[in-house]
Amino acid sequence: MGIVTDSDDEQRQRWIAQTLERLSHSQFRAKFVLSDKDRAYARSKGKAVIDRHAHEMLRDRVGAAEPKNDGRQTPWRGHPVFTAQHATATCCRGCIEKWHHIAQGRALTDDEIDRLSNLVMAWIERDLIHHPVQ
Repeated sequence: MGIVTDSDDEQRQRWIAQTLERLSHSQFRAKFVLSDKDRAYARSKGKAVIDRHAHEMLRDRVGAAEPKNDGRQTPWRGHPVFTAQHATATCCRGCIEKWHHIAQGRALTDDEIDRLSNLVMAWIERDLIHHPVQ
């Protein structure tokens, strides 16, 4: 009999659930919700487009070893990914280091960007589920 191990997807889903749970205990992180406008935008664009935006924004805004204006580069509103970045502590390299234990001073790997983007998308999807279309 072989050793039973979790699939990569199960591990990823467990990490996302545990991380969202941990973030929910932060008064600052827990206060974020999408605006009605951002929810409508996310629903109209669809998951694939928002996921692409999440990857692009994470890569462009926090992916470098020393991002431009680090700590101030992620707007508070204007796109669902921006709000989700603040809610998931993926808004700057300091928050990424503190919450996700990814050291500053080096570029994020593609795998790290994928992992953080998956977290952002899970947060957005959860917000959309908790706020159904009226």
